[in-house]
Amino acid sequence: MKNSNFLYIRGLRNVEHSIFAVGSSDQNGNGQKYYTDPQFGRRQAYSSGQQVKRSIIESFNLPFAAITFNWEIDKNEKASMLEPHSPCDPSFVDQLLGGYMKAEKDTMTIKRRSPLSISAMRPLHPLLGGLERDNEGEATSFDRSSMGSQHNVNVYIKDDKGKRTLIDPSKLEEWLTTKERSLGAKYYNPKKSPRVTGLFVYDVAIDLRRLFTVSINKLEPEISSLIEDKLRREGWIEHTNIFGKCLLCPQQLRDKIIPALAHGLINWRITSNQARTFSLMETLAVAISDNANKLAGSIRAKLSEDTEKQRAIPLLDDTAGANIYIALPCDGYIVGASGTANALEDAEKYIIEQLQSYDYENQK
Repeated sequence: MKNSNFLYIRGLRNVEHSIFAVGSSDQNGNGQKYYTDPQFGRRQAYSSGQQVKRSIIESFNLPFAAITFNWEIDKNEKASMLEPHSPCDPSFVDQLLGGYMKAEKDTMTIKRRSPLSISAMRPLHPLLGGLERDNEGEATSFDRSSMGSQHNVNVYIKDDKGKRTLIDPSKLEEWLTTKERSLGAKYYNPKKSPRVTGLFVYDVAIDLRRLFTVSINKLEPEISSLIEDKLRREGWIEHTNIFGKCLLCPQQLRDKIIPALAHGLINWRITSNQARTFSLMETLAVAISDNANKLAGSIRAKLSEDTEKQRAIPLLDDTAGANIYIALPCDGYIVGASGTANALEDAEKYIIEQLQSYDYENQK
């Protein structure tokens, strides 16, 4: 791969009967977020790029910056929450790679755009991933009848005025002789709970020019003067790149971050508490390139013309120009895929090599 200012990564994952991003109440209640594909008219589940980015960063196992939560108490002693504040300190990996913004009244806004641009995780093709209703028309239950002796059951009698009184044990036994039902289970009305299944992709673009540099332009500040002084004391060196004057992260810290970043890009798992119904979401293949077009051609799908009903076929194309790494589970989903046990580890090593070989001190 030639020396480039960008590194592009596409990951292909298998999702089975899962929910990984809960929709808002004005979309579909507590179900999976989705959009509708205009060409095929199918609902497409997705996980936002922000959720993917957060999951990647949380897999680093490196110290995070402390967030300040602000509250205001009025004259009636009622508390209301104000805007939480980030320290805007790039010496912490979540701030350096995740970006931040701090806007206070009567002060200049400080913000840093993340050097990682991450797409939503969405179906590889509209026909290769979708939403299915779970147990539609069937009741679900909270069933403890198998251990009935360990639980308590109260049965009340309701009179004409709506008042409830606990039934006498002898009357309860008499009532049960005429009723064949369990009192140790709670049955709920059926809900339309969509679950996600299919082949999903996510794309990451890394701007190597900004990955480990922080602008010190006073007109569009990324850091405050206090943080700038702190970074200089910690060994950040002043440089100039295409964006202007900047501070460069010291080599020692870069050597800690690069392996963690490479590992996170390949092995992240959705950590948001919105995720439901666990799925391994195993990585089937990873493509890496410095050219986004080659990346798109390496992991793609095509429409089949062999059947009357439209059908999409997933493809891995090693002639597209990107480096492709195929994991063992991929054999079960893509015809002709030949996976290896160490594919993901090799992809991780390749990312480390590319990030370490970039000349951060002498950017072009």
